[in-house]
Amino acid sequence: MKNNIHGVGVALVTPFDDRGEVDFEALGRLVRYVTEGGVDYLVALGTTAETPTLSAGEKRDIVACIKAANAGKLPLVVGIGGNSTRDVVENIRTFDLSGTDAVLSVTPYYNKPSQEGLYRHYETVAAESPVPVILYNVPGRTGVNMSAETTLRIALEVPNVLGVKEACGLIPQMARILRHRPDGFMVISGDDCFCLPLTVIGGDGVISVAANAFPREFCAMAHAAGRGENLVASELFMRLFEPMEALFEEGNPAGIKAALDIKGIARPGVRLPLVEASAGLSAKMERLISENAL
Repeated sequence: MKNNIHGVGVALVTPFDDRGEVDFEALGRLVRYVTEGGVDYLVALGTTAETPTLSAGEKRDIVACIKAANAGKLPLVVGIGGNSTRDVVENIRTFDLSGTDAVLSVTPYYNKPSQEGLYRHYETVAAESPVPVILYNVPGRTGVNMSAETTLRIALEVPNVLGVKEACGLIPQMARILRHRPDGFMVISGDDCFCLPLTVIGGDGVISVAANAFPREFCAMAHAAGRGENLVASELFMRLFEPMEALFEEGNPAGIKAALDIKGIARPGVRLPLVEASAGLSAKMERLISENAL
């Protein structure tokens, strides 16, 4: 199974204009900005992209815009998930995955499947996907935690699965996967603040929110950790952790969009039911960006 996914992936936001429509000019600008900042791959249509609020046509156009702006420079991962296995399979079959290196597929949400249900879901999805699948475990959003045992069972038994984006927030669970995983199975941090500790114990980088706004500094930290330069990585982490915390104070992607607005890259607007960052958070973010020279 081909794998050119490594290091820092960036979970791209979906910029909107003043009318609430997708701002493709800003999206192209963002792709160029993070590429110049040193990210290793792009992730489209993830949580940070406000994917539940996008139409099928918008999703297609967003990925086409990212491909055009990227021009094949970086690997591309596309998010395709849902809580109906049949619908996920159909979406994978009909979506234009040309130029895509992997599919990121979140655990089914709301209907809270059992561990056996999770296994069978991914077994079915992976069998139908023309590109490798990255599992995505984010129990804080889905209402179900895919256990280390289920993740390892999939890793050992299901072909065409590249790894897991793990956002459970539990180092022991992540460590259990790392200790028992088969060769080549990636364990990717799904939380910016867990990137450093997970990398130190053998993890495989991160899919980052913060790298939208601070790609150069975040990548410097993550890449230093990947090289085993833990003192350098720790110093950079200390510079980043307060701004990273602030990004999530009022939910994602309101915080990161406030930071991108301050940077002049994209407007701060989000789609309901999400709301834009408050004036207080925007002022705090501006202060933290200035104080930390980001």
